[in-house]
Amino acid sequence: MKNCKLTCLICSLMLMSSAAWSADEKPEITLCGELAQGKIIKGHGENLQKIRINGANHQVDKNGDFIFALTREQKPQTTLEVTAKDGQVYSYDLNIAKSQWDIQNIKGLPPRKVTPSQEDQAEINRERTLVRGALKGDRLETYWKNGFVEPVQGRISGHFGGQRIMNGHKMNPHAGTDIAAPIGTPIKAAGDGIVTLTAPDTFYSGNVVVIDHGHGLQTIYAHMNKIDVKEKQFVKKGDIIGEVGKTGRVTGPHLHWGASLRNTRFIPHSLLDLGKENSACVILN
Repeated sequence: MKNCKLTCLICSLMLMSSAAWSADEKPEITLCGELAQGKIIKGHGENLQKIRINGANHQVDKNGDFIFALTREQKPQTTLEVTAKDGQVYSYDLNIAKSQWDIQNIKGLPPRKVTPSQEDQAEINRERTLVRGALKGDRLETYWKNGFVEPVQGRISGHFGGQRIMNGHKMNPHAGTDIAAPIGTPIKAAGDGIVTLTAPDTFYSGNVVVIDHGHGLQTIYAHMNKIDVKEKQFVKKGDIIGEVGKTGRVTGPHLHWGASLRNTRFIPHSLLDLGKENSACVILN
């Protein structure tokens, strides 16, 4: 009888030890894309509930796919938290490469576009409210998985993250990429999604459109000459949504193309590599 009890006790301890070991074993996570400041990353893992980075939670779809963006000022050592479907939380240390940002000295802007009056400030606040509202989306759809194209082809006249000095005043870092093109050049939807904002004649952005691609990812199109879509309209990648213009705070015709993922602005051109088979991937475990 004593031997039986001893055997049962040993078996129980072995099972407990095995269960504890399994719980501590980290899920294997694959991350594809450049782990650098200002880039978007696609990830995959099995039996995941959500992931968390920079204080924000990100959805994981039924196939185990997710996306997150790295900020312009992302720290070299960043922690990615993963919550499994059983509620267990795991942490992964990421090494983030530093990106280089340029400085632009822009002169000749109308003074009211650089140092706005109180009346203009009210318009600026209205614009910010409109855009921020359109960037709060958290759709379940994964339109982003269908890939992205460049909305306009042309010379890059302003890079994301660049520090602009306008009429001698240092401004916040540039939150998008400027693509110079003649007025009237057609603008394509960069990816499949739902139009969540069509705002005409805003102070800084002029005529602006926002498209929601699901999972908290949006693209922004500003300074448009003409808007050819309506809010709540579904658009496909490559559909014409308007024309390049010179509206808002500009010195010449161009498209300001922006990208935001859960309010993290990042380099929009990095969307073009999202999900490509030849993109660099790392495995975390």
